[in-house]
Amino acid sequence: MSDRLHLIEPHIQDLGGFQARRLLPSETSPLVGPFIFFDHLGPATFPPGEGVDVRPHPHINLATVTYLFEGVLLHRDSVGSVQEIRPGAVNWMTAGRGIVHSERTPDDERSKEATLHGIQTWVALPDEDEETDPWFRHHPASELPAWESEGVSFVLIAGTAFGRTSPVQTFSPMIYLDVQLAPGSQFTLPSDYSEQAIYSVTAGLQIDGTALAQHRLAVLAPGASVSIAAESSARCVVIGGEPVGERLKWWNFVSSHSERIERAKQDWQQGHFGQVPEETEFIPLPEESNHQEQPL
Repeated sequence: MSDRLHLIEPHIQDLGGFQARRLLPSETSPLVGPFIFFDHLGPATFPPGEGVDVRPHPHINLATVTYLFEGVLLHRDSVGSVQEIRPGAVNWMTAGRGIVHSERTPDDERSKEATLHGIQTWVALPDEDEETDPWFRHHPASELPAWESEGVSFVLIAGTAFGRTSPVQTFSPMIYLDVQLAPGSQFTLPSDYSEQAIYSVTAGLQIDGTALAQHRLAVLAPGASVSIAAESSARCVVIGGEPVGERLKWWNFVSSHSERIERAKQDWQQGHFGQVPEETEFIPLPEESNHQEQPL
């Protein structure tokens, strides 16, 4: 692989019935731009009567971004949001000073075989926005910029790219693209941001003529512009942006200050976060020595 690229292999997480491939954070790349967390969920198939059940859990000082290729999830949170997300739409949840949410397979989807496949990312907020009021917004697929060029189809999930800007509100400069390539097609990713990375959702991709294995995150060298091509039908996700500075991550908490994470731990244990409507369960604070991070 070129010295213009650094490859990250996924860490596989078993989430009880399906797998997630975690690429960020990694030892070599804690963040890419503002992206501090990157999970490839599934693809997973659930038999009738089963599905995803991520119980209510808290976040601070970040935003979660959910984008599905297949399937349906029902989002509920402590600011009163109740929203289904379907393929091609965006759920952006800003935790700010604190929010609690759950993610579950809707009841009507449980009556049949259900599939889940998508990307979950966390975006670190700039210092001045870490303690902003929490909010949630849903953007249907029809709202997102989508275009085709010489066999390549683009969807701009968030940020600005190729002269287009997504309506999804962000807090710092970023790029978040879903790209599908026909066999033999290619495009050039310009060096518009200080930090960028390409995730191979499928096999069949090449970066500057070198094959990129499936399920790898290729982190580009600063200032690198690369050619991305497809030998066969292929899909990739591009993330990046301008750095927001160092961040600490513990369980579902992200902050630039260690004492803020300690306070969040105490707040969750003592029930000081908000409640999620129609939910009675919750995920307890994990043990300090052996906590399990939650992807949703």
